[in-house]
Amino acid sequence: MIPAAPATPADQAPGGFPRLDLRAGRPVVAVDVGGTLTKTALVDGDGEVLEVRSEPTVLRSATGLLDQLGLAVADLAASHPAARPAAVGVHVPGLVDDARGTVLLAENLGLRDVPLRDQLAARTGLPVSLGNDARGAGTAEFRMGAARGARTAVVISIGTGIGAAVFVDGRLHDGDGFGCELGHMPVLVPGRRAPVVCACGGPSCLEQWASAGGIARSYTRLTGRPVRGSREVFDAARAGDEHAARVVGDGLDALALAVAQLATVLAPEVVVVAGGLSRAGAELFDPLHERLEQLLTFHRRPLLVPARFGDGAGVIASALRADELLEVLALPQQVGPPA
Repeated sequence: MIPAAPATPADQAPGGFPRLDLRAGRPVVAVDVGGTLTKTALVDGDGEVLEVRSEPTVLRSATGLLDQLGLAVADLAASHPAARPAAVGVHVPGLVDDARGTVLLAENLGLRDVPLRDQLAARTGLPVSLGNDARGAGTAEFRMGAARGARTAVVISIGTGIGAAVFVDGRLHDGDGFGCELGHMPVLVPGRRAPVVCACGGPSCLEQWASAGGIARSYTRLTGRPVRGSREVFDAARAGDEHAARVVGDGLDALALAVAQLATVLAPEVVVVAGGLSRAGAELFDPLHERLEQLLTFHRRPLLVPARFGDGAGVIASALRADELLEVLALPQQVGPPA
């Protein structure tokens, strides 16, 4: 299996987005809710992204967030009368029960047990599909990006925290909203104690060690010097800072251990690394590959690759999600038991 090549000008839609593979062929609204900003996009039936809007996310109020999303959908539809949307796809961070359309817990948004799908559908008059942001970004990479063509793959999103999407035999695994929480996989880096207890209460979670936020916080705790992000820590390690090298090394050890465990259980063909930390390039992938080789024996070696899509992954994923909903709604409904 060879991952898809980067997008070429022939398959680019306006604004730098690729032309999306929409199977239902109807316009959709894509909503990517983040802890800081919310992006809303209108995609026409040919898969071209017509417009993307971004605004600060309303936090700590389910009603306020729903009002914000409902207004954004209505405004986009009114601005493009020739591309009237037929469905809405939404991704949010946190624990999401896709089947019930419920946000179980999104700490950064201040949401708990919110039936966001049904409530947004009531506000917009459109069918809505809801999912977790990391699984959504993974779907974008699996359908159209760096994992395209694989049957079994893992997409790891590394940012302030760590999320993941796991695909087995071509199907996304969500565990009723509790699956794929890779950032809270317990890891014990040999010879190192966990920096602090994780916010979830876990004594040694992966994202304490290996997330961009975790690396920055670990360096600050070790040295007393605040940094703006993990990029500074990588730069300091390259410049010979022993403390930075130790923090980066711990993060790579933990991440390699997590990938090795995934290789042992799932044997993925591809592991895609997405998020801000993936932009470290060879500084991340070369030592990660070396560490993984030291941990694996007979196991299938997954191809380690950077994500194809960057900040636009959430918009792409939400559009694909809305399109999949339209496909399902178009299927003939079975009445009574099968013959």
